[in-house]
Amino acid sequence: MPSFNQVILVGNLTRDVELRYTPKGMAIAKLNVAINRTWRNEAGETKEEVTFVEVDAFGRTAENIGQYLSKGRPVLVEGRLKLDQWDDKTTGAKRQKLGVICETCQFLGTKPPGEKPEATPRSTAPAAPENPLAKIDPEDVPPHEGDDVPF
Repeated sequence: MPSFNQVILVGNLTRDVELRYTPKGMAIAKLNVAINRTWRNEAGETKEEVTFVEVDAFGRTAENIGQYLSKGRPVLVEGRLKLDQWDDKTTGAKRQKLGVICETCQFLGTKPPGEKPEATPRSTAPAAPENPLAKIDPEDVPPHEGDDVPF
C-alpha cells in the first residue's frame, strides 16, 4: 500500500535556533515553530489555538537556518513527520514524541526593526578559467586548404 508523508508549516520561531555539529561535521539545527489558528465559535466569539512543533534540519539547510533566523521570525518549513520512541530512564515507561524533519525552509517576512542587514556572503569558489578561444577574431584565422566543410 502506498504511503505519503509530507508536512508544510507556516509559523513563527518561538526561540533562537540551536545549531550544533556532529563529530563528523554535520550541522543540526533545532527550532520550534508556533502555528496560530483563529476561528469563530457558534456564539460568534473569536477563539485562538496555538500549536508548537519541534523541527530538526540537517546539513547546509541547518547552517542557513542557524545563520539567518532568530526568535520571532516567520518561516515556512516543508518536511516529513518522524516519531521518536524511547524508554523513560526514571519510570521505565515507554515515551514517544512526534516531530518534523525539515527538507526545505523558506524565510518569510523581513528582518525585525533595528536589526542591521548582513553583508551578502561572497563565494569562495575560484573564478572560472578564461576561455582562450573567446578572444580570437574569426577573420584572423587563416583559411584551411583541403577542408571539406559543408557550411
